[in-house]
Order: sequence, then structure tokens, then C-alpha cells
Amino acid sequence: MFRPILHSLEPVTLVGGGQATPEDLHKALTLAPLCVAADGGAELAVRAGVDVTALIGDFDSVSADTLAKIPAARQHRIIEQESTDFEKALTRIDAPLVIGVGFLGARLDHQLAALHVLATVPERPCILLGEEEIACLAPPFLNLPTQEGDTVSLFPFADVQGRSAGLQWAIEGLGLGPTTKIGTSNRAAGPLTLEMEKVGMLLILPRRLMPALVEALMSPAAARWPAPAR
Repeated sequence: MFRPILHSLEPVTLVGGGQATPEDLHKALTLAPLCVAADGGAELAVRAGVDVTALIGDFDSVSADTLAKIPAARQHRIIEQESTDFEKALTRIDAPLVIGVGFLGARLDHQLAALHVLATVPERPCILLGEEEIACLAPPFLNLPTQEGDTVSLFPFADVQGRSAGLQWAIEGLGLGPTTKIGTSNRAAGPLTLEMEKVGMLLILPRRLMPALVEALMSPAAARWPAPAR
């Protein structure tokens, strides 16, 4: 595990260089008021007039003009090329929750890489904000006020099992896995309860549920995954 660059008792917004708007960034900041930029995400933050608490990355996607607008003491260059800028930043933020803006949409390989990081760094709870959806690694236990008809997609990154209440198609007793059975386009029949036996389930929800998901993940009673052995 890397030494954190930023310690925060509040949720943190992490902005990347992918598809996102100033409105997306400001929406996230209403729930996670500190802004960290992952490399080229600094371009959006500066354009949106947002104060960047820390800039983390290899700086290959951020312009000299943008760098000049961020104090040097807040710039943290990490030059290794074995991880993405999202991973470099997320693993160095010590916060109860991170909202990622600018990591979904645009290039498919970048999206898949970001989703991969959610599964490999389960001890860092993170919600990725997309144009219409949000995605996060399902925690050990979760209650959400979904409404009948809401799309609830479950995509396993590992062989996992779990239990659910409030889904049209319950997952109890199913062996879910990336090459066997997945849970795309399930639907809520009312409020959702989800319980996972181990790390590895990606949860995709309608964007309007982001405040409720933040509240659930920030609850003092929220269950969290431990850091895996590395």
C-alpha cells in the first residue's frame, strides 16, 4: 500500500481526463467537497473554476498552462507506468469515500481499466459517475431506496455469490462469474438489499441514486472490504 498524499475525513471528488462536464464535477462536489485531479483531470477542474487540493499522476496529459495555475506544493508527479492515473490517485487518497468524475464514457479501454481498479482496490470505496449511471464495487452489505423498475445491473469481476431482496430476479443460490453468469439489467421491485460473500461484484445503478449511495456508503454502520494481501 502506498503512503497517502491526501488525508480527509470527508468524501473526496477525484476528477479524471475522460468524458465529463463542469456540471458533473460540481454535482460531485456537492457530495464530496474536496477536489483531487488525476493528471488530465486538472484541465476540467481549472476550466470549471474548482480549487485543486492535489494533482496526482505522471503529468503526460496536463498542459503547462494548467500546471501553472496549481501551486507546485500540490503537484505530486508519479512517473511509473505500471498503473493508470486513476489508480495512482485512488490508492493515495485516504478518505471514507471517493467520487470519480471523468472515468466513465469516451474510450472503452479507459473505462474497463477504471472498473478493474475498483475491484482490485476494494478498501478504497469509490463511486464512478457517468452520464446516466453510477458504478461502484458492491460492499459486503448494502441497503438502497431503489424504486420499482429501477435498473440494477450486477457484473462480477470474480466468481462470487450473494443474496438480494428487492430484485425482480434474486441472486441467492447463483454462482456468478465473468465467464459464466452475469446480472445485467436486473430490476428493482422496491427498496434493495444486497449482500455479497466476497469482493468482486460491480454494481451499476441509475445516476439519480448517487446521493442515496453516498449516504449508504458513508453510514457509520457501513460494511467495508479489507485491503487484500499485496
